[in-house]
This record gives sequence, structure tokens and C-alpha cells, in this order.
Amino acid sequence: MRLNPFNTKVGVALGGGAAKGIAHIGVLKAFEEENIEISYISGTSVGSIIASYYAFGKEVQDLTKVADKLRAKEVLKFMFNKKGFVSTDSIRSMILEDIGDKKIEEAIIPLAICTTDILTGESVIFTKGSLADAVCASIAVPGIFTPVEINGRTLVDGGITQNVPVDVLEKMGAGILIGVDLNGVKKYPNVDGVLDVINNAIDIAIDHSTKEQLEEADMVISLDLGIYSKFDNEKKKNELIQIGNQEARKSLRKLFWYKKINFYYIKNFVLEMIPFKIPKLFTRTK
Repeated sequence: MRLNPFNTKVGVALGGGAAKGIAHIGVLKAFEEENIEISYISGTSVGSIIASYYAFGKEVQDLTKVADKLRAKEVLKFMFNKKGFVSTDSIRSMILEDIGDKKIEEAIIPLAICTTDILTGESVIFTKGSLADAVCASIAVPGIFTPVEINGRTLVDGGITQNVPVDVLEKMGAGILIGVDLNGVKKYPNVDGVLDVINNAIDIAIDHSTKEQLEEADMVISLDLGIYSKFDNEKKKNELIQIGNQEARKSLRKLFWYKKINFYYIKNFVLEMIPFKIPKLFTRTK
């Protein structure tokens, strides 16, 4: 139950999706264009990178420069390690150079970063501690990136447990929970080999759990990015930003209308008070 159904503070969860995460920049731009303030922000994997930059006060135009760095040849630094063959050092260097050696709790917008404990299967959410460490853990795809050790825990990609970390936003204080799903339209690439089969299988499993997680959201911004690469979208950066912006603005205009007549908050209050469930058609805004 929402502690305060009239809470108007907006929380946004940016989901994982590797190089498709460039679209998050367009989504954040839409919030600014619609004059909707983000009070809390969370992220998983690439979503944790974009969320971190935004939470620490980087402008949208600065984020487009970050997109240039999210290319396979920039991110994938190969190394020999029995737990993975790609280091997170390039991401760490990028964070330290652009944001600094900051603590998560120093963010201008309260920030949460989602990771997964590979030994217990637990979702581990960071709202304090080293920003660079948490982001590196959140993007550490198992079998590719080496895990990151934090406080005695072996951590990897948060997408395994919470690909769109919505529920943490309410715990942080948000009253309106918005999730951004980079694979909102469930489409998967053709398979030409065993690695493609494995990759699709992992994505399908994550998407099924993401669907359940998004039940907690008041609004879901679903993006159809099936034709875009997970590894490198250097030449399609502007397209991804535009798609994120257009889809987000469509959804956020509905939110603005609800806010304008206070219907949204009345709806939340009624839903908290009644003792039975209402069909999703009447309880979700998409």
C-alpha cells in the first residue's frame, strides 16, 4: 500500500539493454520538455550509467557525448580472467573522468543502482557508497564482464534480478513510479548460431521477470528497439534518442493531463482504500 497516495514526487527507473540504452537520453529529454521534475531515479546496467550522469547534474546534451563512449570498441577491454574476459575498467575510468570519485549519496537527484549477488541470487541495491563501483557491478554481464567485489559480495549485472528497478523508487520516497523498458515490444533477433540462441534465451528470461516488476509501476514507457544492436549503435544514436523522446512524450502528456485535474491522485487514493482488485485496464497508464 502506498503510504501517501497524494504524493506527487516522480520516480523514474531506467532499464537495462546495453547499447540500446542511448534511448534513455531521449526519455530524460522528454521529462524536461514536458516540465516534469524527476525527484528520484534508479537504473540497471546501461540504465545505471545514464541515471548516474543525470542524477549528478549532467545536462541532456552532455549525455549525448556519453553515448559516443558506449561503443563496443570503447567499452570492451579484453583481459584474461577465469571469471570473465572483459574488464569494467573502461566504464570505471569514464565515470571517474566525467563525474569524479563520488559517493552515490552525493547525487543531486537521489539515486539507486541495481546489481545482483551472483552467489546468493539476491538483488543488491546501492543508494550509498562508491558510484564507480556500483555502476561497474551493475553493467557486469555474467560470462562477459568480470564480477565486481563490493563489501565482500560478488556482484554482476542487475538485470538478472531487476532489469527495470521500479520498487526501490517508492522506498526512496516517490509517489508516481515510472519504468522505462528498452524492450517493451518483445522481439528477438534471428539466430544464426549457438551464441545467438543463448543470448535470446537470456533476454527472454529477463523480459518475463521484467513484466512482473513493471506491475509495480504507475506508468511504463515501452520502447520498440528490436531492430537495434545491443553492442554498438554509433551510427543510429540520433534515431534512438528520437524514439525515446517521442514515446516518452506521448506517455508523459497523459500524466500531465492527470496531474492537471488531480484525477491521478484521486485514483491512487481510491485504489488504496478499496478492499478488492480492479482490472488492470483501469489501473495502469501506458
